Formats: sequence, C-alpha cells, structure tokens
Amino acid sequence: MYAVIETGGKQYRVSPGQTVEVELLSAEPGTSVALDRVLLVSADGNTLIGQPTVPGAKVVGTIAREGRGEKIIVFKYKSKKRYRRTTGHRQDYQYLLITDIQAEGKSLIADDERQRYERQAARAFARYQNSIAPAVAALAFDEALGDDTAVARDEDEIETGGSIPAADTGKKSKPAKK
Repeated sequence: MYAVIETGGKQYRVSPGQTVEVELLSAEPGTSVALDRVLLVSADGNTLIGQPTVPGAKVVGTIAREGRGEKIIVFKYKSKKRYRRTTGHRQDYQYLLITDIQAEGKSLIADDERQRYERQAARAFARYQNSIAPAVAALAFDEALGDDTAVARDEDEIETGGSIPAADTGKKSKPAKK
C-alpha cells in the first residue's frame, strides 16, 4: 500500500511507517499533520488516480524532528569585471513519519498497525527532544548571563540538531603555572 503526495512543490511516494524528508510545514515537531494533496492511492491491487487529487483521500503523519540539509555553495562570477560573490544556503527540513493513509474517508490500514506507527513516531520525537535538550539548557543559561557570542553558538547548535557538553561554557582555561 502506498500513496503519492505533493508538499513543498515536490511529489513523494509514501507508505505507512516510512520517514520522509519534506520542506518545512507550519507545525511543530511531535504534532500530527494531515496532508490532503494526495495524487494517487494504491492498496490491495486497487488504484485510485486523482485528477489532479483523489477526493476524500489524505495521508496522516507525525513530525518526528527538524533538520537542515547540506550546504549549497552559490558562486556568482562575471568574467573580466572582477566580480565574484560566494554565498551559501542550507535548506530547512522536517522529517515526517507516515502513520496512516486514508481514502474515501476510511483508513486503509489496521488500527493496531496505525497505533504501532504512532508509537514509533512518539519515540522518534522523544529522541529528538533528548538530543537538543542540553543545547536548549545552555542557551537559556547563556541568555541569563548576557553572553551574546555563546548565545549565537548555542542557537547554531540547536539548528544543526546536535548537542554540546553541559559543562562547556565557551571559555578556554589556561594551564596552571608552577
């Protein structure tokens, strides 16, 4: 069983339990999202093709986490004019775990399978929360101290989805003199 959905100007072939990297949606991680722009639904040898969308069909998923793509280098150049500009871009993404496919107002998968996919999405979200918790705590601490450089570093760390050691204050210690 699978469906073809459209989101962010791109089309994705999805099936229940699959994690899909999509462009940012207007929802926070951990929330359930219903995508109603379904172009095709196929289950049990039965295929519904939309013109352009399948009426009454939707794909339900949970946003497991957020992330950023690889950096793309944009280089502008004009020959013989000494004009060179280099900029970079990183696209923001959300990782959507598909929990249900519905057609004609009813779910196409069994309730116990759907609940298993929802539990899987909840665990993925919990892992994401635990991975950024130290960085969020460090950000709050540095904001309270008024350390702008450390705040900028912590914000970058949260955006990349990594974590920093809790004891790291951003200052290097000098070795003791004897």
